[in-house]
Amino acid sequence: MLKVKKFLYVLLFLIFLIISYLVINEVFPKSVGRFPVFVIIFLLDIYLWVSIRKKINKKNSLLKYFLTSLYWFPFVLLILNVIISLFSSLPDWDTFYRTYSFGLITISYVAKIFSVIFLFLADFLVVIKHVVSYNIKKKKKKSELNYGKKISRSKFIKNLGLISGGVIFSGMLIGMVKWVYDFRIRKHTVRLPNLPSSFDGLKIVQISDLHLGSWISEEPLEKAVKMVNELDPDLVFFTGDLVNFTSREAFKFETVLRKIKAKYGIFATLGNHDYGDYIRWETPSAKENNMQQLYDFYDRIGWKLLNNENFIFEKNNENIAIIGVENWGAHHRFQKRGDMEKAIKGTENSPVKLLLSHDPSHWEKIVSRQFKDIDLTFAGHTHGFQFGIETHVFKWSPAQYIYKRWAGLYSNDDKSQYIYVNRGTGFIGYPGRIGILPEITLMTLVK
Repeated sequence: MLKVKKFLYVLLFLIFLIISYLVINEVFPKSVGRFPVFVIIFLLDIYLWVSIRKKINKKNSLLKYFLTSLYWFPFVLLILNVIISLFSSLPDWDTFYRTYSFGLITISYVAKIFSVIFLFLADFLVVIKHVVSYNIKKKKKKSELNYGKKISRSKFIKNLGLISGGVIFSGMLIGMVKWVYDFRIRKHTVRLPNLPSSFDGLKIVQISDLHLGSWISEEPLEKAVKMVNELDPDLVFFTGDLVNFTSREAFKFETVLRKIKAKYGIFATLGNHDYGDYIRWETPSAKENNMQQLYDFYDRIGWKLLNNENFIFEKNNENIAIIGVENWGAHHRFQKRGDMEKAIKGTENSPVKLLLSHDPSHWEKIVSRQFKDIDLTFAGHTHGFQFGIETHVFKWSPAQYIYKRWAGLYSNDDKSQYIYVNRGTGFIGYPGRIGILPEITLMTLVK
């Protein structure tokens, strides 16, 4: 009977995996490649539950059912959201519900993963202890193992894991409330020896990764726009990911974005989210129409979108080139539409070339190797993972394990080429920030 029960559990689990894969493939086509990660996270969820279930079962009935419901609530909410997405496209959801329901799911599982790390360590120590005991063939008395009433090392680590999970969960909640719109202005000066005198002291403000589909209201964006204008920029660069899923996410913010002012113009490029690849469209023409709506939106707000093209900025008979490429990402999940050869045509006589390219891996793999005359590249995309630690002496984020250049100013070995990676002005997925705050960049070019 026990074997039959185990077999049924395994069978149900396999059926669940198959159905989950089919649903993700249908609703979130871009996330299919992450399916193994989702499976691992689910297995870790079960592992954590097995580890704490005995403690919960010792509670009285009311508390036991409350704690059980609380533990599995994020998973139930995730399943509910997936079911809803089968009948209603994500862009049609209420923005508040979509943003914060997925945000709650995210912080819950991040907290659980931290707890699991400690539990793994505790269980590993137990295994090592048994292996060593077996090998040296020493049998210790029960009294020698208990050490009186002292807590065992593995039990201490397990408790530490549960506490750390709670701390992470609480911290991420604070990040959603306190820091998500805590915009920081980061000022940098880059010296370019070939910069024409007419452009000495040129002020460029960069914003990136607005992800307007995640914003609940216009008020925080009004604040960001005011901060941009107070910097009195000569140029404003936007380096992609205006929306999450569809172009219409930007429409309600049109009036606010029109308020951004720059003496000589606002230039933009596309990010991986701007192409509408993260949801499934009913027809190819519907997707093409969505793209056209984005082009029209940029025209209406007066931002010059550079799709593998350039703009020659002339002043006092001198000039510099502003170049923009479509998204190009080294990872196989991202588009490789950036065409540098096409983008730089006509810039041969410009002594300084500034490039807008959403993904910093493009600079590492292509620009810095094949296009040595690109002086300074402006990128975004990484968000700095929206989580990390930044001080004057120490800088860390999980983003650094994915991107070599993930936040701030970098150069090649001889300092002939630079790239600046903006930490993102908006957010996606986790609706908050911890340590890596939303950024508005002021870049001053000097001779």
